[in-house]
Amino acid sequence: MEIGVILSNIFSFEVLFALVLGVTVAIIMGALPGLSASMAVALLIPVTFGMNPIAGLVMLTGVYTAAIYGGSITAILLHTPGTPSSAATAIDGYELAKKGEGFKAIGVATISSVIGGCISAIALIFLSPPLAQISLKFSSLEYFFLALFGLTIIGSLAGDSMAKGLMGGVLGLFIGTVGLDQMSGIPRFTFGLLPLESGISMVPAMIGMFSISQVMIITEDIIKGKSNIVSGDENLLKGRFLPTFKEFKSLLPTILKSSILGVLVGILPGAGADIGAWLAYNEAKRTSKNPKEFGNGSLVGISASESANNAVTGGALIPLLTLGIPGSSVAAILLGGLMIQGLAPGHDLFEEYAGITYSVMFGFLLANIIMGFIGYLISKQAVKISKVPMTILAPIIVALSTVGAFAIQNSLFDVYIMIAFGVIAYFMRKSGFGTAPTILGIILAPMLEANFRRALVLSKGNLVNYFFSRPISVVLFIMVIVALFAPMIIKKVNNKLNIKDEASIDSKDID
Repeated sequence: MEIGVILSNIFSFEVLFALVLGVTVAIIMGALPGLSASMAVALLIPVTFGMNPIAGLVMLTGVYTAAIYGGSITAILLHTPGTPSSAATAIDGYELAKKGEGFKAIGVATISSVIGGCISAIALIFLSPPLAQISLKFSSLEYFFLALFGLTIIGSLAGDSMAKGLMGGVLGLFIGTVGLDQMSGIPRFTFGLLPLESGISMVPAMIGMFSISQVMIITEDIIKGKSNIVSGDENLLKGRFLPTFKEFKSLLPTILKSSILGVLVGILPGAGADIGAWLAYNEAKRTSKNPKEFGNGSLVGISASESANNAVTGGALIPLLTLGIPGSSVAAILLGGLMIQGLAPGHDLFEEYAGITYSVMFGFLLANIIMGFIGYLISKQAVKISKVPMTILAPIIVALSTVGAFAIQNSLFDVYIMIAFGVIAYFMRKSGFGTAPTILGIILAPMLEANFRRALVLSKGNLVNYFFSRPISVVLFIMVIVALFAPMIIKKVNNKLNIKDEASIDSKDID
């Protein structure tokens, strides 16, 4: 396919207008709690009916990546992730906002998202066919170990108390089993409530645990007469948007590593941007020389999660376009967008419709670049949210969260779920329990249980032989073991280094 034809397709007025409009709307929707990337894409699919296929599909892919990025804005400013994939960003982003560095935190999130998205777009353009073949080799056992590997993140999210972190993770795994048994169809822990048979909706639960619990804590502080740390702080609006060259240079290795990890996670169907963000955050903390900075306002933590969750977007499109296998819920909606335009994933998409396909791929790359500029313009105004008094902002957050929880399935029951989990998370946070391990458990529980049980069936009673007959499973198992013991080894090494440093300092003092 000639590059000139592709560029002429992309830089037409219709495509550029659709792209700018879609990215702008998606960033705003992504920043609103509950209005996820999947909702943004689903709402805009009808708009593409009468559009040129290239313009329509480029807009939808741009909406996908921009909505994922948009969630970081409110995650940083209000500790309220706009999308599930921004939950990890809220941990360090909000701490930086309280220190008056929210503008810089958004800047790092923007740069990381743009680089992560561009790397995934390059992977989409050049590596689609060979990388997509890898996902075909994954069976239930591989997906089980992938979920198990994800659970090792809990150790990094536990905070000061590993026991409380593990208890929170176990609670999440239990909540994830609520609903119909995936293999037998028998209701579990539903207490006769019909809406619970479909399970606990993750997004309302997440909104409750992050947003509602935060509003309850803010309300408690207002009642006690404590001054608001973020709202009205003039220092939050000061400073630079872009990090210094020295800061960017120190963040770049994390951004590149997390972007590659995000692409790989995106290729695997069902993993999603939220898991990609948590995995990258965990790896950044695990390999950091200063792991104690994480959770207290680490720019590295923000860059890891934001580069990874946007890198997942391009990765998820790889199996979608080449094999028709959506790598995420948003990719599944995009599959519908392809069908609406009369396009079927597979060989014909790269041969008969190569002009459209490669134009969409390069358009996705352009969307990530444009996202950076629009993100800068929007974030400059978004930072001013923090100047609104919390007595006004807290009710608005509750209203937006309620609308978002209801809009997912048009169900009032989801609003009740949101409130219930908000109350639970409030007491958890007051007792020193982190909410992140619980959310992670809810996300991974269905994937963990279903694939383990399927693996048992496929092994025909001999799980050990079945395990050793699958090399990818062995590699993933080794990764799980390394992930479990790596924190302890790193801690011992750091302690030894600290002892040596103290000894050298003492010897210098003696001299």
